[in-house]
Amino acid sequence: MCPKLRSTDSSAKSILKPGAQIVVDTLIEQGVETMFGYLGGVVLPLFDKLYDAPINFIIPRHEQGGCHMADGYARASGKVGVVVATSGPGACNLVTGLATAMMDSVPLVAITGQVRTDLIGNDAFQEADTTGITRPVTKYNCIVKDVKDLARTIREAFYIASTGRPGPVLVDIPVDIELEKCSSDGSKEMNLPGYKVQTKGHARQISMAAKAINESECPVLYVGGGVVISDASEELRKFALKANLPVTMTLLGLGCYDQSRAESLDMLGMHGSAYANYAVQECDLLIAVGARFDDRVTGNVKTFAPKAKIVHIDIDPASISKNVRADIPVVGDAKIILSELVKEVEHRDRKEWFKKIAEWKKKYPFRYDNNSTTIKPQYVIEEICRQTNGDAIVTTGVGQNQMWTAQFYKFKRARQFISSGGLGTMGYGLPAAIGAQIAMPGQVVVDIDGDHSFNMTMTELSTAVEHKLPIKVCILNNGFMGMVRQWQELFYNKRYSKSYLANPDYATVARAMGAAGITVEKKADVAKAVKAMLAEKMPCVVDFKVEREENVWPIVPAGKSIHEMNGLDILESLA
Repeated sequence: MCPKLRSTDSSAKSILKPGAQIVVDTLIEQGVETMFGYLGGVVLPLFDKLYDAPINFIIPRHEQGGCHMADGYARASGKVGVVVATSGPGACNLVTGLATAMMDSVPLVAITGQVRTDLIGNDAFQEADTTGITRPVTKYNCIVKDVKDLARTIREAFYIASTGRPGPVLVDIPVDIELEKCSSDGSKEMNLPGYKVQTKGHARQISMAAKAINESECPVLYVGGGVVISDASEELRKFALKANLPVTMTLLGLGCYDQSRAESLDMLGMHGSAYANYAVQECDLLIAVGARFDDRVTGNVKTFAPKAKIVHIDIDPASISKNVRADIPVVGDAKIILSELVKEVEHRDRKEWFKKIAEWKKKYPFRYDNNSTTIKPQYVIEEICRQTNGDAIVTTGVGQNQMWTAQFYKFKRARQFISSGGLGTMGYGLPAAIGAQIAMPGQVVVDIDGDHSFNMTMTELSTAVEHKLPIKVCILNNGFMGMVRQWQELFYNKRYSKSYLANPDYATVARAMGAAGITVEKKADVAKAVKAMLAEKMPCVVDFKVEREENVWPIVPAGKSIHEMNGLDILESLA
């Protein structure tokens, strides 16, 4: 059961409303304008009340797709995404979407229906232990068994989902609670014992961090998704420029610092830039902001940043020193802490350090064989970036398509790159693009996807068609589960066990669903196809038949240090 609030509102009205109406009224109170979800038997009372509600409701073709749409909506807008599902299989189908949001700290509220309270535990039709199933993949969840707790619980869900380190919160509501009546008003005071969010960093720790930065000769600023979440891009820019720091970003941090700037080191880690990885391994101070030192960034954690003192700034105290021990921990909100740090840091020249970084950049840029007569996936992404002026909101699937996008599309701002990071969820790109387009209707939204990823949720294309969303889908179609095939090539002697399959004609499938469809088989047609795609006012799918066995370089093999990159010789040979 959810913790109860003190009832301090003596002006509570005596108007009786069914629980379903209380849910709708509370959602409106929380500012919800758009919801995603799929109806079913035990949520019929809720959907009946939504019929007259001023809420834009999007029905996906599958609950997982709906959860990813809510996720993409939240990431693009900064608002809380909301998804609804029925009991049993409906709720179970949310699990992958909830886990995706949990790993990437995305604020979601999931409302699920449940069988009647008197049937719970009796293996009733479409019954599942939703709270038990989703507990590991939510920030918080609960089942409401008293209609008097309903409004308070929904309010708490939004508060918990959106504060501190954000995450998904699930509220399970039995159908009899949806029908039972009570006064819909109650206390709006938040009183959650045990849930305290620290936003202001400790002044002494901030001063220690500033002193370390001022004294360092070879620092690196390493920033992650926490900077995006806290809307701290401007504070980050001011801090980096005043302290004169090179900046590297995690996958989910891309865009929080303009990659066109000279001090940008782009992405670090397994498929990051060689210059970022070398800089981290050679730096004497690593300032981590809103990043959690995940394994794709650190490689062998025992040899990660071996010369560096570590400053770790994060709003989640559990993340600090979890993977890499912090010498100077600072718990708090990135926006607030960076605002304080910029007052105390000094500008230092660091000419030799930037000279060394410039040499690495010159020697090891991201490269591919641009003279190839076949369509290289990197070429497609560069062309999309060129024709969108680097301004599009870009979503991706997972695998090679995701890594090439991170390497070759240069992002300018936060909330521009939307992808499944921690969980690595295939099928994320298309529904996330739908959610992002709904959140940002005036912007170009492009899903750069892989064929295997697209196959998993391609039915959501009809959702985009139904709502006339002009999303652009670019499929880098190599006929393989590309990243798996690459590992099989490098580490399993090219034994391509089950990593390929026969794909449909995607352009024909798109047209059958009511979208535009284009197939591109020649390099000379790439630019023309991208131009036509961007001009479309309806959803458009472009099937690029790319080089089948192209690889992502560089790559840090499992268990290696991040300076032990495979493929640098290949990149040098392409110079």
